[in-house]
Amino acid sequence: MKLSIIVPVYNMAAEDKLIHCLDSLVSQTILDTATENSEDKNGSNVDESSASFEIIAVDDCSTDNSLEILKEYEAKYPDIFHAVHSEKNLHQGGAKNIGIRMAKGEWIGFIDADDWITPDMYEKLIRKAEETGADCVGCDYSLVDHYTFEVGQIEANSEDNQTGVLGDDQKKSMILDSGSLVVKIYKRSMIIENELFFPENIFYEDNAMSNSYLLLNKHYEYIKEPMYYYYQHNTSTVHTITTVRCEDRMEAGRVMISEAKRHGFYEKYKEEIEYKFTLLFYINTLFSYMPGVKHTSLRFVKKMGREMKEYFPSFELNPYYIERTHPEEKKLIHMQQKNTLMFVLYYKLLWFYRKKIRKV
Repeated sequence: MKLSIIVPVYNMAAEDKLIHCLDSLVSQTILDTATENSEDKNGSNVDESSASFEIIAVDDCSTDNSLEILKEYEAKYPDIFHAVHSEKNLHQGGAKNIGIRMAKGEWIGFIDADDWITPDMYEKLIRKAEETGADCVGCDYSLVDHYTFEVGQIEANSEDNQTGVLGDDQKKSMILDSGSLVVKIYKRSMIIENELFFPENIFYEDNAMSNSYLLLNKHYEYIKEPMYYYYQHNTSTVHTITTVRCEDRMEAGRVMISEAKRHGFYEKYKEEIEYKFTLLFYINTLFSYMPGVKHTSLRFVKKMGREMKEYFPSFELNPYYIERTHPEEKKLIHMQQKNTLMFVLYYKLLWFYRKKIRKV
């Protein structure tokens, strides 16, 4: 079998989000090559031995009718579609792990259950891999706010200098600009041999594992085409700010460090990992927490700054931090490191002033 597509699902039935996603998966053109001798192109009469891909959709204890929808697709496409129910809510990381352990494909791809893809995305990614000998291939994605196959804002997923047989320069670039895990395919053997299972019971599991999923490959290729549609809506993880989710982002940073040490690339790429950790654990968390939560906890902000300093005492001297961090953010971060109370008061006054100016 060529490919296993893993779909973690939690409460995605509304507005047909899950249906849009699943329709795009069962319509993959790679299915046509698998069923060319079949009587039914929709998959109901597919010979299992000839199926070239499988869809493993894992319901993570949804409270809506997502599981019922998955079972309907399994009944309609029994030879390629597997509806799986997790007995515990493990978040996306746990659902992905269930899928990884079930997967039989040579390649593995992930997709979020509220997104969708072009009919030929996986066909093109696999063809690129086979033509070049790559063991990981990615593409771009399009940001959209409604169901459409019209290309919206294109987000480049990779840099030109990251492709080819991976040396130190490419790997450094990948740490700094890793792109999204869901717009890539990976060799299942690489995932299993390196035990690349996701952290469970937290959000931001992809951030925790992106370095491992990319740096443990030998050859990466990239198709400059937006074939993945990333649906932007108010309930998505990136738009929901709570203290718990901020803590999850910090935990993802801790896992990222432990993964780098476990696989032996921490010391070699320490400057790059230090900056990525600073961005994930501290900068992004701090500047989403401050305007995003209703009641700011001085203790939480202080703990965040203290732990950042414990991991990397000289992070403000990191060359990537100096080059890539906005001057105003540097000023605020330095203030927080010196005096958390002063930082919180200053930030609140600054935020209030800017909101007032915007209203005028």
